[in-house]
Amino acid sequence: MQILDALGPLFLLILLGALLGRLELPGGDFWPRLERLIYYLLFPAMLVGTLAEAEIARVPVARLALALLGGMLLFAILLWWWRPRLTPEAPTFTSLFQGSLRFNTYVGVAGAAALHGGLGATTAAVAVALMVPTVNLLCVLCFIGVGTLGPGSLGRSLRALISNPLILACLGGIALNLSGLGLPGWSAPTLELLGRTALPLGLVAVGVALRPQALLRRDRAVWATHGIKLLLMPALVLGLAWALGLDSVSRDVALLFAALPTATSAYILARQLGGDAELMAALITGQTLLAMLSLPLWLSLVAR
Repeated sequence: MQILDALGPLFLLILLGALLGRLELPGGDFWPRLERLIYYLLFPAMLVGTLAEAEIARVPVARLALALLGGMLLFAILLWWWRPRLTPEAPTFTSLFQGSLRFNTYVGVAGAAALHGGLGATTAAVAVALMVPTVNLLCVLCFIGVGTLGPGSLGRSLRALISNPLILACLGGIALNLSGLGLPGWSAPTLELLGRTALPLGLVAVGVALRPQALLRRDRAVWATHGIKLLLMPALVLGLAWALGLDSVSRDVALLFAALPTATSAYILARQLGGDAELMAALITGQTLLAMLSLPLWLSLVAR
């Protein structure tokens, strides 16, 4: 019940976003502009504010990295091995690859904070710092490997990777922490105020981005990807977390991030770099809705 109480409000915000998107409120280009504001300002502000003054020593960074990145890298290798069985089409494979490995950072950080408060948020910020560069690099390599990048797309992709605001925010927050500067003067309360708006608005934006009509696709590969992301990945990471002896907070955050639905930003990447954008929309929508059932079940399993 405690897990449902923590995650329930997050899911309601996503459903509220889906309703607003369905009703086209407030209309125009409001939501794309708001999503850019969240991605480039509000969420980075939250990450800097969390990491700059966090007690990172309380987080077992090396073991957390082994659990999360180990699972991600293993499935990246397996997906390439399974590629002939999944699909012969390059654009389709890139979307299946993204759908299996990418994760929704808004849901992850919000869920970790709801479950374990400040330490959960700190551990989630460390997870973001570890996973965002890795998953972006793997996905860019996937587009390169299958040959869907058009002329000039490789350079554009690498520049986007280097200038990713989440990566830069994590590096900046960690640098401020390690330097001992922290957040002087009014910077701490300012970033805290900005950060407070990031998660609720981010969750509503997740809901707005859902495309229910995309669920009409019933490809076998779609359900295989759902199974990898929502069942196999969390099972593997949970096994690694137990084997590595992670504490309960780190274990829960590792499991949460492994079981997250894929990121809504994957749709934009699929559209820009030659992937199957409609398949990506189906994966995002299906996983987000299914995760409302699977996430509480996984977390309830380890809470016993």
